[in-house]
Amino acid sequence: MNLDIFKPKAPSLFGLDISSSSVKMLEIVDAGKGTYRVERYIIESLPRDAVVDGNISNLEAVADAVKRGHKKLATRTKHVAMAVPSGAVITKKIIVPAALREEELEIQVETEANQYIPFALDEVNLDFQIIGPSPTNPEEQEVLIAATRKEKVEDRVAVAESAGLKAIVMDVESYAQMAALGLVVKQLPHGGKDQNIAVVDVGANVTNVNVLRNEQSVYTREQAFGGNQLTQEIMSRYGMSPEEAENAKRAGGLPDDFQAEVQRPFMENVSMEVQRALQFFFTSTSYHQVDHILLAGGSAVIAGLDEVVHTRTQVPTVVANPFGAMQTSPRVQIRRLMQDAPSLIVACGLAMRRFDPV
Repeated sequence: MNLDIFKPKAPSLFGLDISSSSVKMLEIVDAGKGTYRVERYIIESLPRDAVVDGNISNLEAVADAVKRGHKKLATRTKHVAMAVPSGAVITKKIIVPAALREEELEIQVETEANQYIPFALDEVNLDFQIIGPSPTNPEEQEVLIAATRKEKVEDRVAVAESAGLKAIVMDVESYAQMAALGLVVKQLPHGGKDQNIAVVDVGANVTNVNVLRNEQSVYTREQAFGGNQLTQEIMSRYGMSPEEAENAKRAGGLPDDFQAEVQRPFMENVSMEVQRALQFFFTSTSYHQVDHILLAGGSAVIAGLDEVVHTRTQVPTVVANPFGAMQTSPRVQIRRLMQDAPSLIVACGLAMRRFDPV
């Protein structure tokens, strides 16, 4: 199966995002007049270390979680859009003559890919997309190549198949995230045009910072810091198991000193990491300001985190919610969806693939 990042697909499908802590499934449907409706979604926890650094290390456990999730999702849809981790994908922009026919373009892409990809071509899945005319020469065009090791794709396809599903789109997590964030950026003043927007995705183990400008990524940085640090602190302070700590973190019910002694220091640490990332952005690019910060990932829902980050960075900060302009079906609890929204960003970008033009 080839990477289908750039291939348009339009059958009914839902987004299936496999992260290090959970499996997220989300179905979005057309609500008419250019609007969308969140039809159903589910977040199913994964056992610890079932997915490590984006690699599926326990295929059976992940497939079981997908099977359970799909049953709870209660959809007839069996087609899914999935994504490989951004770190597992090599992307490269190349310049080719504008007059090439498709077969010639494919040969040229493979020739170029041979130079940039450190694996044999029969070990990788390859895809490409024409970006448009070269800015310097109208007789040339820019083409984006994306490649990943076959096993990264095959593992995800195998998980879907074990759960009775069929992966028909294989995207890249960062592209899916960008697609969903496009919906969030539209809600910003002036639709975010000509503004630097820092997306801070606080995952379980790593925090990704991606600065967008006019729908293009101008800077990315990954920091080894995430929500698991808060979980570890809850475990050691209150003598809980990892599962108990995760549940308590989500559902509440922790001792009175939790907010002041544990949660507040964690939020301060997040804000310091964000400030540090912005400093790196300013020193390594020609930009000197960020106009908005969007918080994503499971930890973004901690009450008050947006205010703490805003206070430290002095940049307007909001929790990313791609569902702000969408309708919801009666089976979706709106309050819960708002809480879960930051961790459903990739799943949302994948679910939106059903609306790709054919």
